Amino acid sequence: MPLNSTRGAGSAKGFGFTAGAKKVDVDYLVVAGGGGGGGGGTGGGGAGGFRTSFPGGTKLTISGVTPVTVGAGGAAGGPAGIAVRGDPSIFSTITATGGGGGKGNNCNSPGGSGGAGSRDNNPGGLGNTPPVSPPQGNSGGTGVFAAPNYGGGGGGGASATGGNGTSCSAGNGGAGSANSITNSPVTYAGGGGGGTFISSSGGAGGAGGGGSNPGGAGTANTGGGGAGNASSGGSGGAGGSGIVIVRAPGATGLTAAPGTNTVTTLPAPAGGCKVANFTVPGTLTVS
Repeated sequence: MPLNSTRGAGSAKGFGFTAGAKKVDVDYLVVAGGGGGGGGGTGGGGAGGFRTSFPGGTKLTISGVTPVTVGAGGAAGGPAGIAVRGDPSIFSTITATGGGGGKGNNCNSPGGSGGAGSRDNNPGGLGNTPPVSPPQGNSGGTGVFAAPNYGGGGGGGASATGGNGTSCSAGNGGAGSANSITNSPVTYAGGGGGGTFISSSGGAGGAGGGGSNPGGAGTANTGGGGAGNASSGGSGGAGGSGIVIVRAPGATGLTAAPGTNTVTTLPAPAGGCKVANFTVPGTLTVS
């Protein structure tokens, strides 16, 4: 498991500066939207890709106005089982890939973290797709076609692979990753729990990921995967939306737009650093 302090450490510096504009080195946390969970007793959705420079990684240099994309969570699968991949989140040169959708009688779904396989012996989708270093997520678990309950796999999470289903139970969603870029630890990008075809119980979600009872949604602005539905005829849970957080020195002028997004100043011992928190798409301006 990669340390949070190294995630994104190999990323390139920002680009596209305006001549004479103020430049600043910033830390970032970029989490994509989680994948939706499959319906009909199937696999959980993969968590959105998780990429960060904090603490101790390579910062980005930005200047002027930087667009920010916050990925939406993927739609849940209906009784037929097919769910939708989450959308990417983007800040400067950093892109986190949306989580793979949990699947029913269908191929698996790759993503930042992979969606889980269905009860029909399908393997989970690959995580860290496309590949970056350090990895942005993990693969989903494998479902199993075996009585009495035909368990689907759990969606992959930022720090762990989704659990495999068994004949009796569904796999749990992979664990997310904690980060303290806002000065308080928050865990992001947990995978969605898998569903079972016969039983009404299912796998638990990783932090932020939906639990399968019957098909919980991923938590908004954590990139959690949606859960697979724990019944033969129900729908899964939608993936949680992503988030982008940027941390700059206290002397930096930062403006986040639109107003739904915020800029706050951290108290000691963070040295008055400023943190821009994006829960919807917008722009970050350095002055």
